[in-house]
Amino acid sequence: MTRDLRPGRPARPPASSAEVEGFLAEARRSVPARPPTHGGAAARLILAMDATQSRQPGWDLAQGLQGEMFRVAGDGGLAVQLVYYRGFDECRASRWAGDALALARVMSRIDCRAGRTQLARVLSHAVAEARAAPVHGLIFVGDALEEPVAPLEAGAADLAMLGVRAFMFQEGAHPEVAAAFGRIARITGGALLPFDPAAPDRLRALLGAVAAVATRGPAALERPGRADPKALSLLIGRMGER
Repeated sequence: MTRDLRPGRPARPPASSAEVEGFLAEARRSVPARPPTHGGAAARLILAMDATQSRQPGWDLAQGLQGEMFRVAGDGGLAVQLVYYRGFDECRASRWAGDALALARVMSRIDCRAGRTQLARVLSHAVAEARAAPVHGLIFVGDALEEPVAPLEAGAADLAMLGVRAFMFQEGAHPEVAAAFGRIARITGGALLPFDPAAPDRLRALLGAVAAVATRGPAALERPGRADPKALSLLIGRMGER
């Protein structure tokens, strides 16, 4: 079951470049990274996807690979909520899924439809979820952007204040999309991660690396567990880019 998300609005007016840079400096000093889970509580990850028409191959690929996140996190270590947009005004969020089969069932009922991007609504929803209960990361998978960047920066700033890192998986190599996705990743302390659908093993490994960081924090590099060590090293290196 999914629920409709109301259109997102930035929590503050768009800031100037100087104001954003000042915020980033302050956030790095005052906001700790989201800690790893304790006491058996599952880490909560939001998996957000562009489900517009061009994304069907990527959607099918992600559906087949999302189980890697649960495998790396271990039994009961992860809960994932699927958020997607498609068409011209449809943006929905699923219930939290505690295993790969439950998430796959949700994804299998969704097809991609022509429309425009709605990333601002995704960020607004992630902020609301993180205010209600800790969210250990936002994964976004997409290949396009048709929205102004300033409201997205405002949403990313709110995520940063809540300790939520955004891991922006970009399909393709459009430079303007990369710049915008990279800006969101930088503001939140996450990472921009380009991927090629023709190399599914790399995407699988990176999804597992995100799950490892969500459940164990940056210390996952020293204790990779079931995660791919090379993917973890790449991810944490990208998280350190400024």
